[in-house]
Amino acid sequence: MRHLLGGFAAPCKKKFIALAQAYPNVKRKILFLLGLLPLAITSQTYQITGSVRDMEGAPLPFANVLLLKASDSLQVRGSSADDQGRFTLTQVPADLYYLKAAYFGYGSILVPLEVYSDIRIGALVLEPDENTLEEVVVTGQRPTVERRADRIVFNVENTIMSEGSTWDILRNTPGVIVVQENLEIRGQQATVYLNDRKVQLSQAEILDLLKGLSGDVISSVEVIPMPPASFEAEDGPVLNIRTRQNIVPGYRGSVRGQYTQAVYPKYSFGTSQYYKAGKFGVFANYNISPRKEYKETESRINFIDDQQEVFARWKTDQERVSRSLDQQASLILDYSPSGRDQLNLTSNLSLSPNNRSAYDLETVMRNATGAIDSTLRTISELEDDRLNLSFDLNYERKLRKEGATLKANAHYTYYELERVQQGSTDYFDPSGVFLRNFTFATDAFQGIDIFTTQADFYSPVQSGSVESGIKGSFIRSGSRIDYLDVEDTQPPFDIALSDRFIYDESVYAAYASLNKEWDPWTLKMGLRAEHTEVKARSETLDEINRQSYFELFPSLYFSRTVGEDHSLALTYNRRLTRPNYQDLNPFRFFLNENDYDEGNPNLVPNFSHNFNLNWTVRNTFFVDLYYRDNGGYISTLSFQDNENQTLRQINQNVESSYSYGLDLTISTSLTPFWYVYSYNSVFYEDETFLAEESDIETYTNKVTGFYGYLNNSLTLSKDGSLTAEASILYLSGFLNGTYKMSETTTLNLGLRKTLWEGRAVVSLVGEDLLGRANATYTTRYANQDNSFYARPETRFVRLGFTYNLGNYRLQNRSADLQKSELQRIEDE
Repeated sequence: MRHLLGGFAAPCKKKFIALAQAYPNVKRKILFLLGLLPLAITSQTYQITGSVRDMEGAPLPFANVLLLKASDSLQVRGSSADDQGRFTLTQVPADLYYLKAAYFGYGSILVPLEVYSDIRIGALVLEPDENTLEEVVVTGQRPTVERRADRIVFNVENTIMSEGSTWDILRNTPGVIVVQENLEIRGQQATVYLNDRKVQLSQAEILDLLKGLSGDVISSVEVIPMPPASFEAEDGPVLNIRTRQNIVPGYRGSVRGQYTQAVYPKYSFGTSQYYKAGKFGVFANYNISPRKEYKETESRINFIDDQQEVFARWKTDQERVSRSLDQQASLILDYSPSGRDQLNLTSNLSLSPNNRSAYDLETVMRNATGAIDSTLRTISELEDDRLNLSFDLNYERKLRKEGATLKANAHYTYYELERVQQGSTDYFDPSGVFLRNFTFATDAFQGIDIFTTQADFYSPVQSGSVESGIKGSFIRSGSRIDYLDVEDTQPPFDIALSDRFIYDESVYAAYASLNKEWDPWTLKMGLRAEHTEVKARSETLDEINRQSYFELFPSLYFSRTVGEDHSLALTYNRRLTRPNYQDLNPFRFFLNENDYDEGNPNLVPNFSHNFNLNWTVRNTFFVDLYYRDNGGYISTLSFQDNENQTLRQINQNVESSYSYGLDLTISTSLTPFWYVYSYNSVFYEDETFLAEESDIETYTNKVTGFYGYLNNSLTLSKDGSLTAEASILYLSGFLNGTYKMSETTTLNLGLRKTLWEGRAVVSLVGEDLLGRANATYTTRYANQDNSFYARPETRFVRLGFTYNLGNYRLQNRSADLQKSELQRIEDE
């Protein structure tokens, strides 16, 4: 199948490129046509109008109105009433239907309708349902799993998982692997989205953002291994985080506090406030996290001479103590001027002032016989000030055709980092006598401006839907670093290491996709076009790196149901990895003069091909067979210079990289109180890269491994107010550039208890109870022999308390009623 698709795609791609070269304006035309392609699709239908009222004649605002097909009770249309209880269902084909309304605390009846023209039915009168009022109680929910065509959705609202930070939720999400605090899915770095909007930051900056965002505001996490055409071509696998939404009028809020005991105690305090009245809605969230964190790292290097003999053995023990005061604030304003228009303004502020990290490194250097040659002691301090401020303005218009929408978005992010580093190394002879000192300092600043604008169109068509959109992204990053070699009271700048770096990137994109269903087949195909312009300038290197390219990115999803319980699906897409401003920046970060990281301004974009074959049984068992040609993947590699006795980490385009594997997922309830989710994967990964600093040209690092995750969610009380979770994760090993990871096992346990009819929540969580969540990373080939074992504070106990304010029960009950009603319709 891969060869058939490749044979079809290659000539098409060549024709498009040839056209683009012959006619410079063809790129703009392709982008424009892809964005507007589906707009002309229309159909003939009718309209149903009416209102929803209680027994007293009072309107029931925002009640759900559902139109069911009489023959099979399947939902055909659905809408919400406005603030006066009025509703309109448009684009209804002629047929026999049942009409019903759903509202918290009220029962509903089925109203038969024969639609052959526009209908005005007057009022749907609902009676109070006493059983509903008595039975609905806010309790902890199990983390249910929804398997959709292109993603897996983990619903974490009101679960034990939601009592930590957003980072805690993501690193415990099945299928997500944490490699040195980077989130990966099937060996690829995951792109983080927040409410369908890409978080435009580097991985290190995203980590700070996620650690400061309370999990209490998270509704669900969507894992999208192969994103469709509506996502950016460079996204790779996506983690889309969805926050809670206020769906009914009134006020709801909460205050929360957490205490975590690891090596050092940690605290977190926050509050969330919701309010909705009529056409206006507001959500505000604030969280502050005073933290003191400890990380211990043991590393070793065996330096090898030309005769492949070890002539020096270095062993380093490093301790890092970090202090931070992360603060997160979010504000969301909603305004609905009419039943068809919605405006949304979202603002996020992440502030982390006066972060301090103290490094203490002690290195013992021995000769080939094991005798001590010398020792060194490095004391280094890092001070950071970080600011991340973003704004999103969203507009959504429901068109006259039922289900059709037009969306527009404008986004701006400003990120600022100020960093000062001071380091001092003392050298001693074997007897401990002081030999010399090396002292250095760096002063760095980075400012990033990110602008994006986007428009999307969605419309249902007969047995399917069409979607299209256009987007422009503009990134400008300015960085400077001043390196000081401290020899006297007036330290001079080291011009060879000091630099100014400017990075500009513009991306123009358009996409179109079609989704069609005809029993028993489903087809979703899309095409995305992107034109990229990059300009990077380094003053020290005195060179400008320019990149300009236009590429097409097809995607395909094709499935067939087999009988009542089975389905098969094939997915394909082509993706892009761009070197970002952090990768291209040639600056160096030193642990000491022998150990440093640096960027690579010579990186180029990479393209990959991804295939997945899925077999689903009874929506409970899922089997996935995947294959991925990663191409010239951008990998972070480490090389030891045996002559100068240094260790350097750098980003590099590998020569080739391939991945394939077999996944088995099981999602089911064993009993009414015991829910099980299991994710297992047998996989193969390899990377072939230029083996710098060695006597061989290239080296292929590869691993065959197993990933297993088992989560048990238990309801321990009849009223559902006491729940428990137990999960275990096992990873036999993985790749990380030049390194191979050793096996890891992570055991987590948690309890959650609701008090005072849901007014308060108490949670107790213990993570990494076995103390085996951290891996050893080893490089061993040719004349390269080094390893490290890092132990951050993954082992801890956390106690959390949340107190709910306002009509919190109405909020949750309404959401539960809506979910249960839709589930009942699906079951029928």
